[in-house]
Amino acid sequence: MTDTHYDVIIIGTGAGGGTLAYRLAASGKKILVLERGSFLPRAKTNWDSQKVMQKECYRADEVWYDKDGKAIRPLTHYYVGGNTKVYGGALFRFREQDFKKVIHQGGISPEWPLKYQDFAPYYDQAEKLYEVHGKRGLDPTEPPTSKDYSFPPVSHEPYIEEINYALKDKGLHPFYLPLAIKLNEVNHYLSNCIRCNTCDGFPCLINAKADAEINAIRPAMAHANLTLITEAKVLRLHTNASGKEITGVETEIAGKCEIFSGDIVVVACGAINSAVLLLKSANDQHPNGLANNSKLVGRNYMIHKLGVVMTLTTKQNPTIFQKTLAVNDFYFGEKDFAYPMGSVQLLGNVNKDKITAYGPPLMPGIVSQTIANHSVAWLLMTEDLPDTNNRIRLQGGQIVIDYKNNNDIAFNRLNKRWIEILKSIDQRHQSRQFSLHLLQKTTLKEVAHQCGTCRFGEDPKTSVLDINCRTHDIDNLYIVDSSFFPSSNALNPSLTIIANALRVGDHLLERLR
Repeated sequence: MTDTHYDVIIIGTGAGGGTLAYRLAASGKKILVLERGSFLPRAKTNWDSQKVMQKECYRADEVWYDKDGKAIRPLTHYYVGGNTKVYGGALFRFREQDFKKVIHQGGISPEWPLKYQDFAPYYDQAEKLYEVHGKRGLDPTEPPTSKDYSFPPVSHEPYIEEINYALKDKGLHPFYLPLAIKLNEVNHYLSNCIRCNTCDGFPCLINAKADAEINAIRPAMAHANLTLITEAKVLRLHTNASGKEITGVETEIAGKCEIFSGDIVVVACGAINSAVLLLKSANDQHPNGLANNSKLVGRNYMIHKLGVVMTLTTKQNPTIFQKTLAVNDFYFGEKDFAYPMGSVQLLGNVNKDKITAYGPPLMPGIVSQTIANHSVAWLLMTEDLPDTNNRIRLQGGQIVIDYKNNNDIAFNRLNKRWIEILKSIDQRHQSRQFSLHLLQKTTLKEVAHQCGTCRFGEDPKTSVLDINCRTHDIDNLYIVDSSFFPSSNALNPSLTIIANALRVGDHLLERLR
């Protein structure tokens, strides 16, 4: 065994861990970053929809279980950059009201110990770091900011522009989806991004997606004081005799066990695996898992209530890069429903291999290709409310997602309302076109928006972390992924994870002085 000491050890390289590594790298401190996966290989398979969608060649080869013991193959990815390697790059600020107590039809979304104003300067920095393209002033729910996006919005292609105008004609306020991509539409020869049809859900062959590897880890690696070890799976954390300090990070590398130590240890494995690591690290001082005197580690698991509405029409959809438009008019409800409903955004292109993967078995290729050529897909998102009974736990060493649905009335209303709108818009005077709107709700395997398993707060009895995301029970242990969320809200979580990592990074820089 090797016992090597560092100033900071970061476990995980996704939106949280990768961004924190970027923030700390220039400090000169000795930093170790451990990633269980490898660098995602650049190859033609990155854009091969059959291998990505049907054969799931980049998906983690793991089996988890639901509360009834049914096997789940989670849609998660273990690479440098984490799940950002395949994300759609939609980076939203949470709304100002999201940080306050919000009454929902299905329950209560709790108040955060910090407010929007505390995150606002870090949202500014996060949007710049991840090259977010967008336009202020179109979304009626957007929170206040004095800064415009550093990059212009990604333009709509003609088919999507028609939908944009049709939605405006119905009195809605569609806006450009804020996207983290390396696109230059003014000088195309300077653009990394080529607006391909294999972006959302795919790795980027040409590194034109602003993900945690490309925009955070790689710049951090330019600093000699930072060491990245890939294919290094952290098995458990060890404490001193009092249980107040992490003294060892037990790691499996090439089949051998190594133990590293650090003045500060930061866990950023994703809300599920971070909770699992703490639970697996139980010892005499922490019999219920590390930092778990509150008995909340793994609890309040949230994942968003997600539905996909696919519109099939007799008109062909020639759009190449489709994911450019969103609507938040129902985020806080509507006239006759005084509760939040959620957000709507376009998904990336629906190709025949995705149709085959998610459609009925033995669908002929010509059918799936025809559907793909005549469809447009929308992602509908309603807040998943925290519930202590919804939790991540271990059973016989296996990961169990013990989860029960909530907030269904608001979710179903959003789905129904959006389908009504799609039926009513005339696609810019093309009322003769026949359309069919199909709804598919996601399942427990879709874990991209996981959050809440180690919530932050000021009271050690009702939270796992303090406001700086340090565990209440262990002085040198921090968590900087989406585990810290007290609520899930109804927007993509990545930008808030990134902004929080920058915020916690500033705190750690002060502590390390």
